[in-house]
Amino acid sequence: MNVAIQILSSGLTLGAIYALSTIGLSLVYGSLNMLNMAHGALLALGGYVCFYVMGVLGLPGLLGVPAAMLVCGLAGFVVYQLAARPMLASGGFETRIFIATIGIGAILGNVIQRSFGPQPVAQPLALHGALVLGEVYVPYQNLLILFVSVAMMAVVALLLGRTRVGRAIRATAQNRDAAQLMGIRIGRVYAQVLALSGALAALSGILISSLSGLLPNMGGDPMLKAFVICIVAGLGNVFGAVVAAFLLGLLEALIQYLLGVQYSFAILLLIVIAVLIWRPAGLFGRRQVVRL
Repeated sequence: MNVAIQILSSGLTLGAIYALSTIGLSLVYGSLNMLNMAHGALLALGGYVCFYVMGVLGLPGLLGVPAAMLVCGLAGFVVYQLAARPMLASGGFETRIFIATIGIGAILGNVIQRSFGPQPVAQPLALHGALVLGEVYVPYQNLLILFVSVAMMAVVALLLGRTRVGRAIRATAQNRDAAQLMGIRIGRVYAQVLALSGALAALSGILISSLSGLLPNMGGDPMLKAFVICIVAGLGNVFGAVVAAFLLGLLEALIQYLLGVQYSFAILLLIVIAVLIWRPAGLFGRRQVVRL
C-alpha cells in the first residue's frame, strides 16, 4: 500500500504537469494546424519571470504567477502577429511555421540565458513540508501542483464550453471556412489561442521549476513529452491529451519505481510506437477518410 501511494502521488504530479504543458500545444494545433516549437522556450520564460518578480523584486507569488502568465500570453500573441499571421495565406504553412518557431524558441532561449545566466537557480514559489500517509511522505508541493493544474484545466474547460470565445475557438477548430462564413474573425481567434497557450506554458514552467529548478533550456524535455502525449492522444484533441497525460504520468512513475529513471522515457517511447501501430490516429483521434 505504501508503494502504491508513492507511485500514485508521483504519477499524478507528473500527469498534472504534462497535461498543463500539453493543453496549449493541442489547442494551437487543433485551431491553426500549427506545431509551436517555441512552446518549450515559453515554459522557461514563465518560470524565470516568476523568479524575477519574487526573487529579485521581492513581490509575493500571487503577483509573480499572473505576471508570468501575462508576459508569456503577450509573447504568444507576438508569435502570431510576427510569424504565424504573415504565413497563413501562403502555401506550406505547417512546414514554414514549424521552422520559424524553432528559430523563435532558440532566440528566446538565448535571451533568457544572457539575462539570467546559465547556472541553475531555485524557484522561490514552493511549499515546504509533507502530508504523512502511513509511512509515505507526500510533499505539499506535489499537492499544490495537482490542485493548481486541475483548477486551471477546469477553467480552460469552462472557457471552451461556456463562453463565446470558447465557442468561436471550437468552431474554428472544426471548420475554419464555415466559421469565417458565420462571421467569426478567425484571425482574432488564432491570436487568442496562441496567447492562451503562452499563459498555460508559463504556469506549467513555474510548476516544473518549483520541483527541478530553473535552467534556460528547461523547457526542452517537457515540450518533447507534451508532443509525445499529443501524438498518443490524437493531434488537436484537448480532452484526449489530458487523459493521455495522466495515464503516461502514472505509467512513467511505475516504470521509474520498477526499473529506474534511466529507462522510463525509452520505454514510454516504445509504448507510444506500439500505440501508433495499433491506432495511427491516436487513442482519441478519428480516422479521416478521403474519397477520390
